[in-house]
Amino acid sequence: MAHVNLILLDDVEKLGLAGDEVHVAPGYARNYLLPRGLAAKATPGTLRLIESRKALIAARRAKELEEAKALAAKLAEVELSIAMQATEDDQLFGSVTARMIADQLAAQGFNVEHSRIKLDPIKTLGSFEVEIKLHADVTAKVKVWVVRG
Repeated sequence: MAHVNLILLDDVEKLGLAGDEVHVAPGYARNYLLPRGLAAKATPGTLRLIESRKALIAARRAKELEEAKALAAKLAEVELSIAMQATEDDQLFGSVTARMIADQLAAQGFNVEHSRIKLDPIKTLGSFEVEIKLHADVTAKVKVWVVRG
């Protein structure tokens, strides 16, 4: 199968960082990377453009890293309480999902995308440590209490 050579214009999780040259399947390039502006075809002009922007990319990465560290420090102090209906043996009717946790964080003033919250759905009452991946190098842990509602 033929691959397409692209230059990443933005960081793509599990693929590479901005400025990296990657080889991907044509469908992935055509249907995901190119329409979203995450990559451009690897031409000499694109390579020169990326080389000229390396300092800006490095500065942006450093700023994002510092912001992620600051947010992680704030999130470490957060405790969420989610009320759910449960059976007598503490099994939930339904489950607590990443989207519910993101909504609770938004209510407290933290703007975190639900896709960054890494958890298996919670199906029992109790206390849980939930991991949030804020940056490639920074993760935060939030304590979530699932209580009877």
